[in-house]
Amino acid sequence: MEGLLTRCRALPALATCSRQLSGYVPRRFHHCAPRRGRRLLLSRVFQPQNLREDQVLSLQDKFGDLTCKSQRLMLQVGLIYPASPGCYYLLPYTVRAMEKLVRVIDQEMQAIGGQKVNMPSLSPAELWQATNRWDLMGKELLRLRDRHGKEYCLGPTHEEAITALIAAQKKLSYKQLPFLLYQVTRKFRDEPRPRFGLLRGREFYMKDMYTFDSSPEAAQQTYNLVCDAYCSLFSRLGLRFVKVQADVGSIGGTMSHEFQLPVDIGEDRLAICPHCSFSANMETLDLSQMNCPACQGPLTETKGIEVGHTFYLGTKYSSIFNAQFTNVYGKPSLAEMGCYGLGVTRILAAAIEVLSTEDCVRWPSLLAPYQACLIPPKKGSKEEAASELIGQLCDHITEAVPQLHGEVLLDDRTHLTIGNRLKDANKFGYPFVIIAGKRALEDPAHFEVWCQNTGEVVFLTKDGVMDLLTQVQTI
Repeated sequence: MEGLLTRCRALPALATCSRQLSGYVPRRFHHCAPRRGRRLLLSRVFQPQNLREDQVLSLQDKFGDLTCKSQRLMLQVGLIYPASPGCYYLLPYTVRAMEKLVRVIDQEMQAIGGQKVNMPSLSPAELWQATNRWDLMGKELLRLRDRHGKEYCLGPTHEEAITALIAAQKKLSYKQLPFLLYQVTRKFRDEPRPRFGLLRGREFYMKDMYTFDSSPEAAQQTYNLVCDAYCSLFSRLGLRFVKVQADVGSIGGTMSHEFQLPVDIGEDRLAICPHCSFSANMETLDLSQMNCPACQGPLTETKGIEVGHTFYLGTKYSSIFNAQFTNVYGKPSLAEMGCYGLGVTRILAAAIEVLSTEDCVRWPSLLAPYQACLIPPKKGSKEEAASELIGQLCDHITEAVPQLHGEVLLDDRTHLTIGNRLKDANKFGYPFVIIAGKRALEDPAHFEVWCQNTGEVVFLTKDGVMDLLTQVQTI
């Protein structure tokens, strides 16, 4: 074991480790609620056993064409499992990470006045026919009929539904506006060629917000407010992003921006000016003229994964459904609208795509399914006497560090060597891995602490471990 591990014996590395820490109150785990005297055990986590190289066929043999790093890693580690083309089971680690992402989204949306709603996935055909999108969306719209022959679609987005809801409120006043209504729900799109795992599927989670304002000026202010909230979200997650001018597409409106994570497997081509703030999706530009329209400098091209999209809709939908309010003069006026999407499952996969190594998952610190994994010695080894010490450390962390309640996992598979379990922990990407090795038998005991997001390794006493982990911020 000594020869396998790169060791750093200086405690000043603590300062670097602590820089990755960032916000929340943790949540209980599904299979056994962590309470006093009860530990979260890795052996109890439901998970396909893909980690052991000698137990399964190659991933290509099992799952077919693996077209990107995030898809391969998420399948290999057991974060997702294929159900049908473009549809996946989201397994416990992924659900935990997604719930954390949704909480960050909730914080950002509610900080600007967002109110959470939940709309039906089944949307009547007549709503979509009213906007002509029943035909415009073509084959990407998943359609069905009920037993009475009534037509529906499984909503990929909800502009029609939310506008119909507002239109049904007959006595709205300008004093009540703006409304910023959002939801986080499953969406459906009949992709002709699903690929890249969660990056492009037929069923996915999305945050969609719809805003209603009393004037174009107020609607523009709301638009800027939501864009700023998106910037704050991606900054909190530690993801490098670019906001680009975009086409309005089938949703419509007069202005649109995409939030892109630059990465080579991205399907969008982006034009970025290195000399000014201009950036745009290439589909919005005249490709015969590749100078920046703002400063006339040359544009550079890169690829990106779209993780967010904003639209200024004006009265496109409110005029169709007659979504009105009473203005300051007591007259009826049409609401000015905007809509704003975030791909929730896509953000998870894109973050793994841009942060991970070829062999190991890495998460935004806020979204890691568990913040720490503790590895006791192998049963029957010389270090087995330290097992009780790391068990006590696990209990002490859970009880003394409130934000880590439910965030500490004990790898109780003591039939495996520390080295094998460390390999697995490295693949899963826990921000902190704490090992009871040879130095745990010293007086005082020293635990080996791996700071996964920085690659540093330090040896700390129990008090040192506690000092480090009390700095961890969760959502």
